[in-house]
Amino acid sequence: MSKAPNPVDKYVGSRVRMRRIMLGMSQEKLGEALGLTFQQIQKYEKGTNRVGASRIQQIAEILQVPVSFLFEGGPSGVPGPDGFAEGASPSYVSDFLATSEGLALTKAFTRITDSKLRRSIVDLVEQIAAREGPDKR
Repeated sequence: MSKAPNPVDKYVGSRVRMRRIMLGMSQEKLGEALGLTFQQIQKYEKGTNRVGASRIQQIAEILQVPVSFLFEGGPSGVPGPDGFAEGASPSYVSDFLATSEGLALTKAFTRITDSKLRRSIVDLVEQIAAREGPDKR
């Protein structure tokens, strides 16, 4: 039975994935820049394999972000009263933004300048979601 990924490793991996997708960069291209295979990048992004400090620095440079970007909003790594680390923000937001659909939707939505149209789109999506059933977060 394999051990579950550490929440911090998983979060950092999701931030790497999100930024890589934002730049339109493939796993293969990021891997080439790091001297790794795309499979290794997949493992980093899923949190299956831990990323060392020097590798985190390299990834941040390639993705053109400060190292802190990869940790912002993630689990603190400090155990809470129940023994688990708590995240500073809901994980469903970063999980959504780490998907290609979430990123595409966010990019397109932010290009809409008409605030009334944006509000109408939010209302439409909320109505569609309400038909799907209760919020399961």
